[in-house]
Amino acid sequence: MNPAGQTALQLRDIHLPAAPGWWPPAPGWWLVAAISLALLTWLGRIALRRYRLHRQRQRILARLDTLTQSHEVTPQSLAELSILLRRLALMRHPRRKVARLSGADWLRFLDDTGGDGRFTHGPGEVLASGPYRPALPGEVDVAALSALLRDWIRKNTDH
Repeated sequence: MNPAGQTALQLRDIHLPAAPGWWPPAPGWWLVAAISLALLTWLGRIALRRYRLHRQRQRILARLDTLTQSHEVTPQSLAELSILLRRLALMRHPRRKVARLSGADWLRFLDDTGGDGRFTHGPGEVLASGPYRPALPGEVDVAALSALLRDWIRKNTDH
């Protein structure tokens, strides 16, 4: 073998590898994506819950307005107001705590959950016995009762 007789080798310079593609991402990006997805799901659930509570509050307040529009409250409308409060209480509090309550116990529960004593010693007293009385001419302060119920509803739907 004659080294002089050999043609020069056709060697190319060192080549760098091609830049890595964007897919598949590195494991760290998968982790960031999973955490972001979990966070967005959590925030979406919170936003949906708040929207539903707001919509529910608006419906309840609209029903309260229709029941207390007239300046006289009938036993039937008092029963409907109590049912309205009970439905909201059942949605917001444990069923075993709310479902069995009636009379003075029901009023104490309403006071404990936002009534500040105005159900047992105030305009809310009429909810315990009012639905069972034959007539209530002028006994009920509709404006005070409506304000009390509106306040209780707001306190129990703000969470």
